[in-house]
Amino acid sequence: MRNHLFIVGVIVVLISSTLGGVVGGKVLSNEKVVSEHMKDFTSLLSVVEDNYVDKVTTQKVVSGAINGLLNSLDPHSNFLDEDAYSSLQEEQHGSFYGLGITIQSINGILTVISPIEGTPAYKAGLRAGDIISEIEGEPTKGQPTNQLLKKLRGPKGTKVTITIEREGWEKPIHMTLVRDEIPVNSVSYSFMIRPGTGYVRIKNFTETTTEELDSSLKKLKEQGMKQIIVDLRFNTGGLLDQAIKVSDLFLEKGAIVVSTKGRVPEANATYRCSDNNGYEQYPLVVLVNRSSASASEIVAGAIQDHDRGVIVGTTTWGKGLVQSLYRLGSNTALALTTARYYTPSGRLIQRDYSRSFYDYYYTDLGVDEDPTNREKAFTDTGREVFGGGGITPDVKVDQRVASKFMDLLNSEYIFFNFAKRFAASDERKVQSETSPVAGTVQVIDRNFQVDESVLNAFRDQLRNAKIQFTEKDIQDNLPQIKNLIRQEIFTALWGSEEGYKVASSQDKQIQTALEVFPKAEALMKLRKQKTASLNP
Repeated sequence: MRNHLFIVGVIVVLISSTLGGVVGGKVLSNEKVVSEHMKDFTSLLSVVEDNYVDKVTTQKVVSGAINGLLNSLDPHSNFLDEDAYSSLQEEQHGSFYGLGITIQSINGILTVISPIEGTPAYKAGLRAGDIISEIEGEPTKGQPTNQLLKKLRGPKGTKVTITIEREGWEKPIHMTLVRDEIPVNSVSYSFMIRPGTGYVRIKNFTETTTEELDSSLKKLKEQGMKQIIVDLRFNTGGLLDQAIKVSDLFLEKGAIVVSTKGRVPEANATYRCSDNNGYEQYPLVVLVNRSSASASEIVAGAIQDHDRGVIVGTTTWGKGLVQSLYRLGSNTALALTTARYYTPSGRLIQRDYSRSFYDYYYTDLGVDEDPTNREKAFTDTGREVFGGGGITPDVKVDQRVASKFMDLLNSEYIFFNFAKRFAASDERKVQSETSPVAGTVQVIDRNFQVDESVLNAFRDQLRNAKIQFTEKDIQDNLPQIKNLIRQEIFTALWGSEEGYKVASSQDKQIQTALEVFPKAEALMKLRKQKTASLNP
C-alpha cells in the first residue's frame, strides 16, 4: 500500500506542480479533496492487484487511470509517455539523428519508400524499392517497424550496418552508414506549378516552418512567381507561434491572427501580425481538407476573415482547443487543454464533441452539412462565415474517391512495385557513375509518358501478382492508372517532389485552386476598397 501511495502521490504532485503555473493557488485549495480521492484510488488499486482474475502491474493500471482522467475532459488532453514525448520533441524541433530514409513495412518487409536528399542514405545510393533485410546482421522481416526505426536512429557520428536487397541484383548489398542530423522538413514541396504560379505544401508547423516557407517563397519569386498556392491539406497542426508567423507573411502588420480564451486570465491573449514581409500583395489560394487541423485552421481562418485569399477544398477538422505542454518527468509530459482558439472575426474553430469522442474522431457527422446552422460571423468586407465546426472553404471541392479496383491496386502496392521493376529492367539500365553503390538507373527523361507497351507490362504485373481484373477495369480507371504509373516512376528516378508534380496534374483540388485566382484578385481589390473607405 505504501508503494501505491508513493506512485500515485508522485503523479498527483507532478500534475499539481505543473498546473500551479497556470491556475495558481487553486490547486492547493483542493488539497483535502484530492487527499480523500487518493485514499479511494489507492484502496481500489490494492484490491485490483490482489484479486483481479489476471495479474496486473501498477504501471499499467495507473497509466489507464491517467488516460481515464484525461478522457473525461476533452478529446485532446493527453498524457505523453516516453515514446510519444520523444516523437513530439523531434517533430517540433524539426530534426533527429539517423540515416534519412522514409521506410514502410510492406507485407512484413522493411521497404525504402524514398531517401531524403542530402542525407547519409541518399549519398550511399539507397533507392525507392530497396528492401532492408538486415540491420546489424539481424533480420528485419516481421519485426515491428517502430523497433527497427530505433535501430536505424542513434547519436550523430555513430555507424550502423544494413543489408539491402535490390531489384535486378543477384546478391545483397552491405552498407555501413554514419548517422547524421536529419532535417524533418516542414515545407515538403515547393515548386512552380505553372508559369507565374508558385506552390508550397506545409505538412506541419514546427520550429523551422516560417524559415523554410520564407526561403521557399524567395526562390519561387526569383523564378517569376506572381501568385501563390499554399497547401495545408493533411496538416494536423503544430506550434502556435509558427501559425502566427506564417500568417504574418501574407497579412499586413497589425492584423489579428487568432485569439485564445480560457478559464484563467493567463490563457487569454490576442495575437497580431508584427511586420510586413513583401507577400501581402500576391494573390493567394489556400487548400484545406478534413485532415487540416489546429494551426492549419488558424492560418486558413485568418486568411479568410481578412479576405486575403480564397480557401479551397473541404471543411477542416475543427480542432480549436489549446494544449499547454507540462513536463512531468524527464521523459513524460501532459498536454492539457487550457483555452480555445477564435478567428479574427470571433468565431470558434472547435467543433462539438459532446455527443461522443468516438463520433468526434471516427465519423464525419455534420462536417459538410449546411454551415448556416452554425454560429455566424463576418469577414472584413462583410462576407458571412461560420464557426463552431472548423473552417468552411469559400470554394468546396470534394477529393476524388478511388474506385474499389484502384483501392485494391493501391493496397497491394502494385504501382510502387511496378515502378521499381520497370526502372530495373534490363533493356533500360545503365551503370550509375554518381552513386557510391554501383547500380542501375532508369534511362527515361521527364517527357516520359505511359504508352500501350508500358500498359501491357503493367497488365503482366497484375497477372503475376494474381490480381483479378478485366479490360473494363483498366479502361474505366485509365487516366488514374497512367498517372500513378508515371508518378511512381518519377519518384523512383528523381525523388518524391518530381513524383508529386506528376500527381498534382490529376489532383482535382489543386487544379481548382489554379482556376480561382481571378476570385482571389477580386477579393483583394474589394478589401483594398473597403480599407480605403474606412481610412479616407
